[in-house]
Amino acid sequence: MTLPINCEPLKTLIRTVPDFPKPGILFYDITTVLKDKAGFATLIDAFAQYYIGKEIDLVLGIEARGFIFGPALAYRLNAGFVPVRKPKKLPAPTARVTYDLEYGTDALEIHLDAIQPGERVVIVDDLLATGGTMQATVELVRQLGGEIAGLGFAIELDFLKGREKFQQYDVLSLLHYDE
Repeated sequence: MTLPINCEPLKTLIRTVPDFPKPGILFYDITTVLKDKAGFATLIDAFAQYYIGKEIDLVLGIEARGFIFGPALAYRLNAGFVPVRKPKKLPAPTARVTYDLEYGTDALEIHLDAIQPGERVVIVDDLLATGGTMQATVELVRQLGGEIAGLGFAIELDFLKGREKFQQYDVLSLLHYDE
């Protein structure tokens, strides 16, 4: 798939932080892209150009960095925005999915009335690594009867093969890292 906008130059704006959040991990910090007005615009424009014309009803953003891309993309697509949050952060009744982490479990929640059956949604997040967080969010959308029109990521760590969990979906990653 060829993007209408070349995002590769954004790699020069991404700060890498070794040994964060634990030894042996190389963290790809997108905050340095976000503070660059041209870089942030390029990121949102690339997402928007990919999804324009695909009849998107809602953009879901996963806590926390999906909250950064999601509203801007929803605005560009003339769609609504829905936050997917960590437990006990949403005030009304929620659906919850628990998922496994390397050491333990975590959970995500969404308001029960956030998605109506048949609504077409795009889910966005900053990073596709192993895919656990996105898998949990996909399950939340399924529980509420939404139709997944796409999964969008700013960065994909190809070597972790998270994309393999989503072969039935349209997966967009703007930047790829092989190691």
